[in-house]
Amino acid sequence: MLGGKSMKKSWIILIATSLLLLGGCGGSGLPEEDYNLEVPEGEIKGTLMLPEGEGPFKLAVIHQGSGPTDRNGNSAIAGDNNSLKMVAEDLAKAGIASVRFDKRGIAKSMSLIEKEEDLVFEDYINDMIMWIEKVDQDERFSEIYLIGHSEGALISAAAAVEKDVAGFISLAGVGERASDTLRRQLSGQPDEITNMTDQIISELEQGRMVENVPDALQSLFRDSIQPYLVSWFRYDPSEVYGEITSPVLVVQGDNDVQVTVNDAMILSQAAGTKPVLVPGMNHILKDAPRDREGNLETYSDPDLELHPDLMPVIIDFINE
Repeated sequence: MLGGKSMKKSWIILIATSLLLLGGCGGSGLPEEDYNLEVPEGEIKGTLMLPEGEGPFKLAVIHQGSGPTDRNGNSAIAGDNNSLKMVAEDLAKAGIASVRFDKRGIAKSMSLIEKEEDLVFEDYINDMIMWIEKVDQDERFSEIYLIGHSEGALISAAAAVEKDVAGFISLAGVGERASDTLRRQLSGQPDEITNMTDQIISELEQGRMVENVPDALQSLFRDSIQPYLVSWFRYDPSEVYGEITSPVLVVQGDNDVQVTVNDAMILSQAAGTKPVLVPGMNHILKDAPRDREGNLETYSDPDLELHPDLMPVIIDFINE
């Protein structure tokens, strides 16, 4: 039986961060414009942020993490932190353009998914490939970089395998299969819970749908989300990163309560590079308190700036 404040909090964290699927100027005063991607179902809504001056500019396509996370890095559950919007702003200040977008089924691209069971992991990869093709045809841009955060790191990595890009930047990317990450996140739950979840995960890993999921586990393993999980579980991040031929930058904060330094070590080794570890940086790229409660409070603070050591590393990589 699920109960207790700490138990409730652990489930909220897991759901919010891992498995829920579903023109003018920005506040910085930097030029922004609507920049949308046409797909068979309609349009994926995006934002182009341009630097001052004349192009062509280097450009980064930014992909957010899992769950109901929008183009700015804000979550309908965890709250607003504006992390990816801040990344775009700092890139523009350094003379680098960027595109960030609401993935299908989320925020202003919500209408592209009528039924949750129709979404699979490859949809996001294919969308990222189409974004690369779109910006590659735009004469305002010279070189294309991909920036993927959390789950978006794996999506962007898979796209980088398929398309020739100038470089790929992995932010808080997970180094193991999603099924193994889920097992690790659930390992602190009571045995009665982990016994049930282990069985469900094992079935999904084999490509088999699971019927009669207990009510307490519906948020994680409901029927409509299982096709996505089956498709996602197939991908081994280390294998994907090992196939990328473009330069790769792996960045990880050592104060991340969701993704570990070991994940960064796995990914960087697979990509044949060295990870950049940022002391004090948490999962949403902010300088956060070490205590868990204080760390998680930053997820809903849209005014807290990015960790000061993050953007210089990214900008230097793009400008090499």
